[in-house]
Amino acid sequence: MPSRPRQHCGAPAMTPRPSWKPSRRSFVRLTATAAASSVLPRSAWAQSYPSRPVRWIVGYAPGGATDILARLIGQYIGEKLGQPIVVENRTGAANNIATEVVANSAPDGYTLLLVNPANAINASLYDKLNFNFLRDILPAAAIMRVPNVMVVNPALPVHSVIEFIAYAKANPGKVNFGSGGAGTSVHMSGELFKMLAGVDMVHVPYRGAAPAVLDLIADHGIHVVFDNLPGSIGHIRAGKLRALAVTTTTRSAALPDVPTVAETLHGYEASAWFGMGVPKATPREIVEKLNSTVNAALADHTIIAKLLELGGPPTPMTPAEFTKLVSDETEKWSKVVKFANVKAS
Repeated sequence: MPSRPRQHCGAPAMTPRPSWKPSRRSFVRLTATAAASSVLPRSAWAQSYPSRPVRWIVGYAPGGATDILARLIGQYIGEKLGQPIVVENRTGAANNIATEVVANSAPDGYTLLLVNPANAINASLYDKLNFNFLRDILPAAAIMRVPNVMVVNPALPVHSVIEFIAYAKANPGKVNFGSGGAGTSVHMSGELFKMLAGVDMVHVPYRGAAPAVLDLIADHGIHVVFDNLPGSIGHIRAGKLRALAVTTTTRSAALPDVPTVAETLHGYEASAWFGMGVPKATPREIVEKLNSTVNAALADHTIIAKLLELGGPPTPMTPAEFTKLVSDETEKWSKVVKFANVKAS
């Protein structure tokens, strides 16, 4: 009898499979599908943002220009986004405390920073910071740019920049100028004035410009403040403060009869700009959503009117444009800090 073939125990023999290579079209389609699947969660996340209240960190006391703007714009964008924008005042160290809070926050769009000139100035004013603004914060949306205004108590016997310079030179070291803290535009505007006018004034920093202005109004040892216009314009119109000049090279439409400092001191220029910043790694979709919502606010007739009342027109920008503004201002003020030999610990 013919023998039967022997059966081997164990795994059955594997039948070779034909080799297969995807076509170029199939490969492209598979790659695109994989890419889309990785993007979808972020897009869905951005579409649902925000799903809870958002904090807007302001580095100065309530009542100042930054606080006023954050509350004005915050209310609008909160209504549009469907979640409240909660303004949180984290004062001290000329906006550095607030900036550090945001720099160390999760990059998820739920912690915002009210960006202002101090962020550009502090980069060279302070030798040691626990953050690098240009590296750690993304300027997401600009709001407005306004002059500072040189204001004095009406009881001070000066009515012009020339008279103030004469008064300061007659009282060297006895004239105090208040600010919202070392490194603020309010401070540096005063340092620039000292440098160009050749006067000896004493800098008195506060935890925000609003307390400095209140002491100026009350005549509590402060003789002049170079305040952001939105923070002082109401007091000027009420007669509680006397405006001597604005700090931009052209006069402000909000105070058309008030001259510029440059009309007396050639080459003097300073301005305050405000915007919104987020932690650097915040998803692009969320940054764009915040930017478009802020820009929508700046196109609203009611918001425009309120900003003009505060001293300047809105300045809508893309994140890239606002980033360039902050970078340019950082370079500009580093030269002033070096020339004036101003340092903060």
